Amino acid sequence: MTSHVFLFDLDGTLVDSRVVIARHWALFAERHSLELEPILAVCHGRRSADTIAEVAPSLDALAEAAVLDAGEESDVDGLVLVPGAAELLDRLDPSSWAIVTSGHLALARRRLEAVGLPVPDVLVTGDAVEQGKPHPEGFMRAAGALGVEPSVCVVVEDAPAGVAAGRAAGARVVVGVTTTHPAEALREADIVVPDLQGLDGALEARPLRVSPAPRP
Repeated sequence: MTSHVFLFDLDGTLVDSRVVIARHWALFAERHSLELEPILAVCHGRRSADTIAEVAPSLDALAEAAVLDAGEESDVDGLVLVPGAAELLDRLDPSSWAIVTSGHLALARRRLEAVGLPVPDVLVTGDAVEQGKPHPEGFMRAAGALGVEPSVCVVVEDAPAGVAAGRAAGARVVVGVTTTHPAEALREADIVVPDLQGLDGALEARPLRVSPAPRP
């Protein structure tokens, strides 16, 4: 396990934030007379502004995202650890892992602190990249900050957009965690696990295919 370099998503991968996310997207949907379910189907793993631009293109996506993200930042009611997350991070050298999340920096720090997880030395957030997932920019930045190529990294994700970003970055292996999406939605991942308790065995049991080269 310690021989791998891990690039983790945050929400749904280390922290189960489904309750909070659903609560605030429900408020957004109510404000704008939108159906909630289509929004929840596409919002996980993506920046709020990117989701809003897709589901409600007539709105000011950046302004609406600022309101939604501020609400989520102040709300920690219902946040829980994904099983195995704390134990896994405790075993890893701080120089061997990073977090790449679509949330903004203050939100990411708030959620990590709320569940008692450490804030990593390398934390790439949605407000620090020009292009959010499924673009590979975040994972490529994180690998670079750790001083390695994406091709030696294990990306751990819970959403199709994140899995796609990991593959596009050229990660050695992409792991899908079925917190927010069923296994069939994560079929582009190399390995699919229900939580992080089984990650050690899953990585040992399956050969890791080499991903395509990252986009230029």
